[in-house]
This record gives sequence, structure tokens and C-alpha cells, in this order.
Amino acid sequence: MVAGPVIAAAGKTRFDDIYNEPDPRAYVRRLAPLEYEIPHHAQDVFRRTRTDRSAADGTDAPVTVLDLCCSYGFNAALLNHHVTLAELYAHYTSPEADALTTTELIEYDKKFYASRRRADATPVIGLDSAENAVQYALAAGLLDEAYAENLEHQPPSSRLRRAVAATGLITVTGGVGYITHRTFRALLECRQEPIWLSAFVLRTVPYQPVIDELEAHGLTTTTDPARTYPQRQFTSAAEQRGAVEQVLRAGDDPTGLEAEGRYYTRLYQSRPLRMKDSQK
Repeated sequence: MVAGPVIAAAGKTRFDDIYNEPDPRAYVRRLAPLEYEIPHHAQDVFRRTRTDRSAADGTDAPVTVLDLCCSYGFNAALLNHHVTLAELYAHYTSPEADALTTTELIEYDKKFYASRRRADATPVIGLDSAENAVQYALAAGLLDEAYAENLEHQPPSSRLRRAVAATGLITVTGGVGYITHRTFRALLECRQEPIWLSAFVLRTVPYQPVIDELEAHGLTTTTDPARTYPQRQFTSAAEQRGAVEQVLRAGDDPTGLEAEGRYYTRLYQSRPLRMKDSQK
């Protein structure tokens, strides 16, 4: 789930070869054995935040969600459908899915997701530089709009600007560290209504530059430093050593977390400065 090769944490394994395949099967086969699980932890958080964002408007109008670094649309799948991440992994590694062409898998997925659509589903816009991934998510019915753009290197298109103008909530689980404050600045400059942001960020990645950018655009950010969420297992001892060093350098303690063999994230919630809501 990356939006462009900008600045990845030193020593972190890159999975560039699976992020832009024609369909999600290679992505799942590589990440499921590493217990990549952050979308699972984000599922309920994003639903609660979406509900809070809707209540803040005082209307019954659906909240449009922009999933940043959306990849194949798994966050949208989990947000809007009666399905778990474990079920998605089983779905894409099943003998039935394995036997299909990409075109056939799209049709298979359309039925799979349509039969599990939640009554409270809301529009989801997907943004990622991986064009094949976002187009798959769009074709499978997970995204209402899809944009393959890299805002680290170019301004948003006019179509993306219009889409962001209607957005009430931005979500991200796997991109911070590959994208920087520049992407968030570009998005916030497009807004026409209050935007909230819900971001899961690796403890190895400095997030303060993004927090500063958000504050410059009228958003205040909160987090619970004692609450962490596992992301995935390390791929090697070298990757673990690098993560532990980065956590120590940031002034955090890896004991019981990265020192035990996994990446961990923190949840950051950003809302307009006038909002006094507590961290979810």
C-alpha cells in the first residue's frame, strides 16, 4: 500500500513487485504469511471515525472517504462490507480464485463484494500511484472513484481536486513513510469542507512533519502513545535490527514490540482545531 517510492524507512523491505500487479493475488500471497494485519485493526476504527464525522455535520448525508495509498482497495472492502481481513486472505488464496484469469477474478469479486455490502456503506475514493491496483479495486466495485497519482511529485489533477473537495474523511494504513507532508498539503489545499484524517503510522517513521502540516491547515492531531497496533512480522533479522534502531532513535522503547519481531504502528486522529473530541 504505497503511493510512490519517496522515503522508506532505512532497512525496511520493499515489496514494489507486488503493489502494481493486475490483481491482488500476488500481494496476498506475499503479505499474508507475514501476518500483515493493520487493515484488520483499522476496520472498526475507520467505521467509528466515519460515524463521528457524519454526526459532526448534523445530517444523514453519507461521508465520502478518501483512502490514501489504497492499493487494491482492502480498506474499502473492510469498511463497506461484511468481511474480515482473514476472509479476504482466504478468498484470494482459494483454489477457485487461483484458477481464474484477472478478468474472471474481477467478475468473481463483483459478486463476492455485492453479496456482502453493508447497509451503511459510503462512497470511497482511492488514491495510489499503482495504477493497476486502483483500477482493479475500481473494477471490482470497491471504489467509487480511483486516481493513480503521485502527489509527492506532481499536483493533483482537476478530477482529483473535485473528488477531494467532497471528501469528509481521509484514511491511511500503509503509506506514511513512502509519502510525506507534501501529499497531505496537496490534498488539504483541495478541500471545500472540513476534512478529518485517521492514520496508522509505523513507530519507525517520523510523523511530526505531517502533524505540523496538518496544523498549518487547521487540523489538530491526537494520539495515545501507550496504544500500539501490530502491522506485520519482520522479513529478516536485518530488517528487525533497523526497526529497533529507528525506534530507539525516536526516543521510544522497542521492548515487547519491535524487539519481539513485528512492526508496530500508532493511530493518529486529526480534526479541525475547534473539535474537542477525544482520541478514538
